[in-house]
Amino acid sequence: MDLLGSILSSMDKPPVVSEKQKAYLKRQRDDHQKQQKLEGERLRSFREQVEQNVNKFLKDDSRKEYKLTSMDQVHRSIVYDVAEVANVLAHSFGEEGVDRHIILFKKEYAPSEDHLNVLRRGEEWNDEIAKKLQDEKLRQAKEEEEEEEEICYSKKRKNDFIPNTNYKDKYKHIIGEEAALEAARKTEANSSYGCVPSENKKDQRSIEQTLADIKAKKKKIEEANHQLSQ
Repeated sequence: MDLLGSILSSMDKPPVVSEKQKAYLKRQRDDHQKQQKLEGERLRSFREQVEQNVNKFLKDDSRKEYKLTSMDQVHRSIVYDVAEVANVLAHSFGEEGVDRHIILFKKEYAPSEDHLNVLRRGEEWNDEIAKKLQDEKLRQAKEEEEEEEEICYSKKRKNDFIPNTNYKDKYKHIIGEEAALEAARKTEANSSYGCVPSENKKDQRSIEQTLADIKAKKKKIEEANHQLSQ
């Protein structure tokens, strides 16, 4: 006997399946296929029922929303699909595995974010709650507006402040009267809002001229400091 034959003879032979076992396995396959078919029929029937209910909901002008009973994720996916086809809004609420359910809304009565948040908390939405939330938003908006006005007023008071000494008078003996006047003019604030006027922000000088002016002013300051130190 060659090596390959020896190896094959030493290997375990596949188990022998009896006719009884074959029949049992066949019944299992048949039962599984049957269950799948029944489940498919149940889901199709469920979809048809949802379609009928959604159509009734859309035809009823007195209804703005339609709350369905709690259901599992598979059935909710069917409801979402039907809602998309019917062009209605669908939102899920509640805890998964406990009371997770869907509420459908007609698009002309789309819920606000406040409405959805209330439902997500498990509370009922009504006109009283809507008015309460609206009043709270108005109150917050008013507080923010008053805070902005206070900030603006504080800035204006700060800009209205008049220093005890004049900038050009204080530093003209160091950098020269002309340079002091120019610096004072550029640091004046817009009294209406505390901002520098846009025309003052635009330096019309060339880069070379600006560098030359800075160098000249720096030289004057150094000379003044030197004189003071003597």
